[in-house]
Amino acid sequence: MTPGRACLLLLALSLTSSCSRYWVCDEPNPAHQAALPAKLSETGLYASSSRDELAPGVREFRPQFPLWSDGAAKRRFIRLPAGARIDTSDMDSWRFPIGTELWKEFSVAGTRVETRFLRKIDAGDDDWSAIAYVWSADGTDALAAPTGAVDARGTAHDVPSAAECRACHGGRKSFVLGFSAIQLAYAADAQLWNLDGLRSEHVLTVAPTGDLAVPGNETERAALGYLHANCGHCHNSARPEHTGARCFNPQNRLDFWLGSAHLDSVSATGAYTSGRGLAFEPGSPDDSRMIELTSNRGFLAQMPPLGTELVDDTGVGKLRAWIAQMR
Repeated sequence: MTPGRACLLLLALSLTSSCSRYWVCDEPNPAHQAALPAKLSETGLYASSSRDELAPGVREFRPQFPLWSDGAAKRRFIRLPAGARIDTSDMDSWRFPIGTELWKEFSVAGTRVETRFLRKIDAGDDDWSAIAYVWSADGTDALAAPTGAVDARGTAHDVPSAAECRACHGGRKSFVLGFSAIQLAYAADAQLWNLDGLRSEHVLTVAPTGDLAVPGNETERAALGYLHANCGHCHNSARPEHTGARCFNPQNRLDFWLGSAHLDSVSATGAYTSGRGLAFEPGSPDDSRMIELTSNRGFLAQMPPLGTELVDDTGVGKLRAWIAQMR
């Protein structure tokens, strides 16, 4: 694919007047970054030097619709301040108390490569610090990597810079992406924190009402969930306004985020109403820009544009199957 063709494809999808430099990201606040620990062991994730036992108050969770990360295995953890609750007055944009911490661990072929860390440092929606820690060769600890790392620990896995972390998370007011009402509304394994667990432990200010199940048949649910997890943090109608470097701030009407008030039917979801005719052509996967962009990797010629070097064949298959059955 030529660069000109790739640019046109992105233009058509984003409806912008030029190919914006989405790979350029705002730098995080230096003072906030300097306050983060230099080692993962100092963040309070683990209870001992074994790096396997979690510290008191740390809970593991798993979103029902995972983000594609080039096949890396992931574990996710969260710790809320003692006695604090999550403000869930907006069920689609939870607001977390100051002191909330989240970790996401990445392993490739059994090798623990990096652990990403978020910390809520003040009351504003954007008052989060973010950084990744790269694991040492002996697996005893991980060191802060504010500028990221390429092919970390001898794998093909790239660790994002702190700026890139904020680029994706900044697409939602809540900043946290995988720990949300819809992502946790499923029957998780007993050791994992899910929506029912949050309800029963009274850590939500407003308990969800009604059914938060994703609508449709198995094919439709799989595609809508995939778009929600992999595209919705950038392509959504509630994206906070941004005046700095784009990285990636699409200027369009596409909305792939699943909203709790729009789950009555597939046709009521933002993905369907905004994407039909713009991102996909019903019944014609091969004529859909969504399929062309998600099926490719390369500069200015891929979706998602950040954080992935390999095509998610399974995910693309979910999207193709959904579009193929549309009428």
